Amino acid sequence: MENKLLEINNLHAGIEGKEILKGINLTVKAGEIHAIMGPNGSGKSTLSSVLVGNPSFTVTEGTVHYKGKNLLELSPENRSCEGIFLSFQYPVEIPGVSMVNFMRAAVNAHRECRGEEPVSATDFLKMMREMREMVGMDSNLAGRSVNEGFSGGEKKRNEIFQMAMLDPLLSILDETDSGLDIDALRIVANGVNRLKRPDNATIVITHYQRLLDYIKPDVVHVLYRGRIVKTAGPELAMELEKKGYDWLKEEEGDGL
Repeated sequence: MENKLLEINNLHAGIEGKEILKGINLTVKAGEIHAIMGPNGSGKSTLSSVLVGNPSFTVTEGTVHYKGKNLLELSPENRSCEGIFLSFQYPVEIPGVSMVNFMRAAVNAHRECRGEEPVSATDFLKMMREMREMVGMDSNLAGRSVNEGFSGGEKKRNEIFQMAMLDPLLSILDETDSGLDIDALRIVANGVNRLKRPDNATIVITHYQRLLDYIKPDVVHVLYRGRIVKTAGPELAMELEKKGYDWLKEEEGDGL
Protein backbone atom coordinates (compact mmCIF):
# COMPACT_ATOMS: atom_id res chain seq x y z
CA MET A 1 0.00 0.00 0.00
CA GLU A 2 2.86 2.38 0.80
CA ASN A 3 4.23 2.38 -2.74
CA LYS A 4 1.18 4.00 -4.34
CA LEU A 5 2.49 7.20 -5.86
CA LEU A 6 -0.64 8.40 -7.68
CA GLU A 7 -4.30 7.52 -7.08
CA ILE A 8 -7.04 8.92 -9.30
CA ASN A 9 -10.66 8.13 -8.44
CA ASN A 10 -13.70 9.05 -10.58
CA LEU A 11 -12.01 12.12 -12.04
CA HIS A 12 -14.25 14.40 -14.09
CA ALA A 13 -12.78 17.51 -15.72
CA GLY A 14 -13.30 19.81 -18.65
CA ILE A 15 -12.69 23.16 -20.23
CA GLU A 16 -15.09 26.05 -20.80
CA GLY A 17 -18.05 24.00 -19.61
CA LYS A 18 -17.30 21.01 -21.85
CA GLU A 19 -16.67 17.77 -19.97
CA ILE A 20 -13.69 15.86 -21.36
CA LEU A 21 -12.71 13.43 -18.58
CA LYS A 22 -15.73 11.40 -17.53
CA GLY A 23 -14.66 9.30 -14.58
CA ILE A 24 -10.95 8.39 -14.73
CA ASN A 25 -9.69 5.72 -12.31
CA LEU A 26 -5.94 5.10 -12.26
CA THR A 27 -3.36 3.95 -9.74
CA VAL A 28 0.37 4.28 -10.39
CA LYS A 29 2.86 2.66 -8.02
CA ALA A 30 6.48 3.62 -7.52
CA GLY A 31 8.78 1.77 -9.91
CA GLU A 32 6.15 1.44 -12.65
CA ILE A 33 5.84 2.74 -16.18
CA HIS A 34 2.26 3.20 -17.38
CA ALA A 35 1.32 3.84 -21.01
CA ILE A 36 -1.91 5.66 -21.83
CA MET A 37 -3.01 5.19 -25.42
CA GLY A 38 -6.03 6.43 -27.30
CA PRO A 39 -7.20 8.29 -30.40
CA ASN A 40 -7.20 12.07 -30.81
CA GLY A 41 -9.74 13.81 -28.61
CA SER A 42 -9.99 11.01 -26.08
CA GLY A 43 -8.72 13.13 -23.18
CA LYS A 44 -5.07 12.09 -22.90
CA SER A 45 -3.58 15.59 -22.92
CA THR A 46 -6.41 16.87 -20.72
CA LEU A 47 -5.47 14.30 -18.10
CA SER A 48 -1.83 15.40 -18.13
CA SER A 49 -2.89 19.07 -17.92
CA VAL A 50 -5.13 18.38 -14.92
CA LEU A 51 -2.38 16.48 -13.11
CA VAL A 52 0.06 19.39 -13.39
CA GLY A 53 -2.56 22.00 -12.50
CA ASN A 54 -3.20 23.79 -15.80
CA PRO A 55 -5.74 26.48 -14.75
CA SER A 56 -7.56 26.27 -18.11
CA PHE A 57 -9.11 22.98 -16.98
CA THR A 58 -11.72 22.60 -14.24
CA VAL A 59 -12.15 19.49 -12.09
CA THR A 60 -15.84 18.95 -11.36
CA GLU A 61 -15.75 15.64 -9.53
CA GLY A 62 -13.39 13.01 -8.15
CA THR A 63 -10.12 12.92 -6.24
CA VAL A 64 -6.41 12.79 -7.07
CA HIS A 65 -3.89 11.83 -4.40
CA TYR A 66 -0.15 12.00 -4.91
CA LYS A 67 2.16 10.63 -2.21
CA GLY A 68 -0.96 10.59 -0.02
CA LYS A 69 -1.59 14.33 -0.48
CA ASN A 70 -4.61 15.91 -2.14
CA LEU A 71 -3.00 16.93 -5.42
CA LEU A 72 -5.89 19.12 -6.49
CA GLU A 73 -5.26 21.47 -3.57
CA LEU A 74 -1.67 22.16 -4.65
CA SER A 75 -0.61 25.00 -6.97
CA PRO A 76 1.24 24.07 -10.19
CA GLU A 77 4.46 25.33 -8.58
CA ASN A 78 3.99 23.13 -5.53
CA ARG A 79 3.17 20.12 -7.69
CA SER A 80 6.48 20.65 -9.45
CA CYS A 81 8.29 20.99 -6.13
CA GLU A 82 6.67 17.77 -4.97
CA GLY A 83 8.28 15.98 -7.91
CA ILE A 84 5.78 16.04 -10.79
CA PHE A 85 7.19 16.75 -14.26
CA LEU A 86 5.40 17.17 -17.59
CA SER A 87 7.19 16.78 -20.91
CA PHE A 88 5.11 18.88 -23.29
CA GLN A 89 3.79 17.68 -26.63
CA TYR A 90 4.72 21.08 -28.11
CA PRO A 91 7.61 22.59 -26.08
CA VAL A 92 7.66 26.38 -26.19
CA GLU A 93 10.58 28.62 -27.12
CA ILE A 94 11.84 31.17 -24.58
CA PRO A 95 14.01 33.65 -26.50
CA GLY A 96 16.64 35.49 -24.48
CA VAL A 97 16.73 32.94 -21.64
CA SER A 98 19.73 30.62 -21.82
CA MET A 99 19.37 26.94 -21.04
CA VAL A 100 22.01 27.25 -18.33
CA ASN A 101 20.20 30.06 -16.50
CA PHE A 102 16.79 28.45 -17.00
CA MET A 103 17.84 25.08 -15.61
CA ARG A 104 19.84 26.53 -12.72
CA ALA A 105 16.84 28.62 -11.65
CA ALA A 106 14.57 25.55 -11.86
CA VAL A 107 16.96 23.28 -9.94
CA ASN A 108 17.52 25.87 -7.22
CA ALA A 109 13.78 26.52 -6.90
CA HIS A 110 13.30 22.81 -6.20
CA ARG A 111 16.18 22.82 -3.73
CA GLU A 112 14.64 25.78 -1.92
CA CYS A 113 11.35 23.84 -1.63
CA ARG A 114 13.27 21.06 0.08
CA GLY A 115 15.09 23.48 2.40
CA GLU A 116 18.43 22.91 0.66
CA GLU A 117 21.12 25.42 -0.25
CA PRO A 118 21.43 26.55 -3.89
CA VAL A 119 23.70 24.37 -6.01
CA SER A 120 27.14 25.86 -6.64
CA ALA A 121 28.10 26.92 -10.16
CA THR A 122 30.76 24.19 -10.35
CA ASP A 123 28.43 21.41 -9.19
CA PHE A 124 25.67 22.64 -11.46
CA LEU A 125 27.84 22.61 -14.58
CA LYS A 126 29.05 19.11 -13.69
CA MET A 127 25.44 17.97 -13.30
CA MET A 128 24.49 19.53 -16.62
CA ARG A 129 27.36 17.80 -18.38
CA GLU A 130 26.45 14.37 -16.95
CA MET A 131 22.74 14.68 -17.77
CA ARG A 132 23.43 16.11 -21.22
CA GLU A 133 25.55 13.09 -22.04
CA MET A 134 22.87 10.75 -20.69
CA VAL A 135 20.24 12.00 -23.13
CA GLY A 136 22.62 12.60 -26.05
CA MET A 137 22.14 16.35 -26.12
CA ASP A 138 24.63 18.44 -28.09
CA SER A 139 26.71 20.73 -25.87
CA ASN A 140 26.00 23.64 -28.23
CA LEU A 141 22.26 23.41 -27.55
CA ALA A 142 22.78 23.84 -23.83
CA GLY A 143 24.36 27.24 -24.42
CA ARG A 144 21.49 28.60 -26.50
CA SER A 145 18.15 30.12 -25.51
CA VAL A 146 15.51 27.63 -24.38
CA ASN A 147 14.28 25.74 -27.46
CA GLU A 148 14.94 28.74 -29.74
CA GLY A 149 15.68 27.47 -33.23
CA PHE A 150 15.63 23.85 -32.05
CA SER A 151 14.28 21.16 -34.36
CA GLY A 152 11.34 19.07 -33.15
CA GLY A 153 13.66 16.27 -32.09
CA GLU A 154 16.00 18.66 -30.29
CA LYS A 155 13.09 20.14 -28.35
CA LYS A 156 11.94 16.70 -27.23
CA ARG A 157 15.47 15.72 -26.27
CA ASN A 158 15.69 18.97 -24.30
CA GLU A 159 12.54 18.01 -22.41
CA ILE A 160 14.13 14.73 -21.32
CA PHE A 161 17.29 16.62 -20.38
CA GLN A 162 15.19 18.89 -18.16
CA MET A 163 13.54 15.83 -16.64
CA ALA A 164 16.98 14.37 -15.87
CA MET A 165 18.09 17.62 -14.23
CA LEU A 166 15.00 17.93 -12.03
CA ASP A 167 14.89 14.21 -11.12
CA PRO A 168 11.09 14.00 -10.62
CA LEU A 169 9.22 11.24 -8.80
CA LEU A 170 6.39 11.25 -11.35
CA SER A 171 7.18 12.03 -14.99
CA ILE A 172 4.36 12.53 -17.49
CA LEU A 173 5.46 12.31 -21.13
CA ASP A 174 2.73 13.81 -23.32
CA GLU A 175 3.29 12.38 -26.82
CA THR A 176 7.04 12.80 -26.57
CA ASP A 177 7.35 10.60 -29.67
CA SER A 178 5.40 13.05 -31.83
CA GLY A 179 7.51 14.06 -34.83
CA LEU A 180 10.59 12.07 -33.84
CA ASP A 181 12.60 9.96 -36.26
CA ILE A 182 13.81 6.54 -35.13
CA ASP A 183 17.27 7.71 -34.01
CA ALA A 184 15.85 10.56 -31.90
CA LEU A 185 13.21 8.22 -30.52
CA ARG A 186 15.88 5.77 -29.35
CA ILE A 187 17.91 8.51 -27.66
CA VAL A 188 14.88 9.97 -25.86
CA ALA A 189 13.68 6.54 -24.77
CA ASN A 190 17.16 5.60 -23.57
CA GLY A 191 17.20 8.68 -21.36
CA VAL A 192 13.81 7.77 -19.90
CA ASN A 193 14.89 4.18 -19.24
CA ARG A 194 18.12 5.24 -17.53
CA LEU A 195 16.19 7.54 -15.20
CA LYS A 196 13.87 4.76 -14.01
CA ARG A 197 14.30 3.81 -10.34
CA PRO A 198 12.30 1.82 -7.77
CA ASP A 199 11.06 5.04 -6.15
CA ASN A 200 9.85 6.91 -9.24
CA ALA A 201 7.24 6.33 -11.94
CA THR A 202 6.45 7.42 -15.48
CA ILE A 203 3.21 7.91 -17.40
CA VAL A 204 3.78 7.71 -21.16
CA ILE A 205 0.98 9.20 -23.26
CA THR A 206 1.13 8.13 -26.90
CA HIS A 207 -0.90 7.31 -30.00
CA TYR A 208 1.42 4.65 -31.26
CA GLN A 209 3.02 1.44 -30.12
CA ARG A 210 6.43 2.28 -31.62
CA LEU A 211 7.57 4.30 -28.57
CA LEU A 212 6.76 1.30 -26.41
CA ASP A 213 9.30 -0.75 -28.36
CA TYR A 214 11.91 1.32 -26.52
CA ILE A 215 10.17 2.29 -23.27
CA LYS A 216 8.73 -0.93 -21.87
CA PRO A 217 5.51 -0.27 -19.94
CA ASP A 218 4.36 -2.36 -17.00
CA VAL A 219 0.72 -1.44 -17.63
CA VAL A 220 -1.12 -0.16 -20.72
CA HIS A 221 -4.41 1.74 -20.53
CA VAL A 222 -6.77 2.75 -23.31
CA LEU A 223 -8.40 6.14 -22.85
CA TYR A 224 -11.47 6.59 -25.03
CA ARG A 225 -14.08 9.34 -24.86
CA GLY A 226 -12.91 10.46 -21.46
CA ARG A 227 -12.74 7.12 -19.71
CA ILE A 228 -10.20 4.32 -19.33
CA VAL A 229 -11.99 1.47 -21.07
CA LYS A 230 -9.32 -1.22 -20.98
CA THR A 231 -6.21 -1.99 -18.92
CA ALA A 232 -3.74 -4.81 -19.54
CA GLY A 233 -0.06 -5.58 -19.91
CA PRO A 234 2.32 -4.56 -22.74
CA GLU A 235 0.57 -6.96 -25.11
CA LEU A 236 -2.38 -4.56 -25.27
CA ALA A 237 -0.23 -2.01 -27.12
CA MET A 238 0.60 -4.60 -29.77
CA GLU A 239 -3.07 -5.45 -30.15
CA LEU A 240 -3.97 -1.78 -30.60
CA GLU A 241 -1.25 -1.41 -33.22
CA LYS A 242 -2.77 -4.25 -35.23
CA LYS A 243 -6.46 -3.53 -34.75
CA GLY A 244 -6.73 0.20 -34.04
CA TYR A 245 -9.36 1.38 -31.56
CA ASP A 246 -12.63 0.45 -33.29
CA TRP A 247 -12.53 -3.12 -32.01
CA LEU A 248 -12.70 -1.83 -28.43
CA LYS A 249 -15.81 0.13 -29.30
CA GLU A 250 -17.40 -2.99 -30.72
CA GLU A 251 -16.29 -5.13 -27.78
CA GLU A 252 -17.64 -2.74 -25.16
CA GLY A 253 -20.82 -1.99 -27.08
CA ASP A 254 -22.85 1.00 -25.99
CA GLY A 255 -20.79 1.29 -22.80
CA LEU A 256 -18.44 3.56 -24.73
